[in-house]
Amino acid sequence: MASPISKVGIVAKSHLRAAAPHLTDVAAWLEARGIEPIFETATASLAALTATGTRRIFDKPSLVTEVDLIVVLGGDGTLLAMADHIGAAGADVPILGVNFGRLGFLTEVTLAELYPALESAINGTARAEERLMLKSTTFRKGEPYAEHATLNDVVVTKAARSRMIELSVYVGAEFVARVKADGLIIATPTGSTAYNLAAGGPIVQPTMDALVLTPIAPHMLTNRPIVIPSGSPVRVQPMMDERDEVYVTFDGQDGYNLEAGDDVRICCGPRRLKLLHSSTRSYFEVLREKLKWNER
Repeated sequence: MASPISKVGIVAKSHLRAAAPHLTDVAAWLEARGIEPIFETATASLAALTATGTRRIFDKPSLVTEVDLIVVLGGDGTLLAMADHIGAAGADVPILGVNFGRLGFLTEVTLAELYPALESAINGTARAEERLMLKSTTFRKGEPYAEHATLNDVVVTKAARSRMIELSVYVGAEFVARVKADGLIIATPTGSTAYNLAAGGPIVQPTMDALVLTPIAPHMLTNRPIVIPSGSPVRVQPMMDERDEVYVTFDGQDGYNLEAGDDVRICCGPRRLKLLHSSTRSYFEVLREKLKWNER
């Protein structure tokens, strides 16, 4: 039976010269199997490629709607950027992350495992997980101002020179608390091992249906992280005056200043990301290696 994958998008970390020689090799490997490689724009420049009759090039937002699989060569940040474009487009394209540095939580396939993992992805035997994504809408003056799709987290935080900020937090229609802190992280299970972990939040197994709300350096030590069902929408409203500078970021990829009266509404996204994994390594093996749990 013919493979359902006929077009594969290739994306590398910006300026990752170590990936350059592998890009044309991956393309040739795919073409030998009758699969069209399609390059992301900056990745094509890294490989010194130009668009030809047989090699097509697209920017990130367009790429996710053109291919059946995306291969990311780089680190977790590169994969996050592509995941957010997939979520924003409402696409259903799976993603395979290949790490060029230390083992990543998301890009867990090593360079040595690249072709076996790609073979598994092509023939449909790769281990896949569906990861919850967030849909965030910022309202300004009662109207939608901006929307974002995120895989890891939404973070409302003070600016670099700002004092501690105060945030009104709601879950569903219910008021939860006014949090005085440096900020608040709303994380998915996937994002629980990112900023959330650094801020003292819990690790949540990525297949769980949950969200984590973690205050950043709270003024009251009784303001602790809380885990809520993924179906519970969250609303965060900064309580600001003219001295406050409050910023919101989305997966560390995009962000902007909030104004008085703004509120950020976060809910579970309509689609989940299909993340392909190495067949040789479990989630807990990744945790042990990344967090050095085996070391004494």
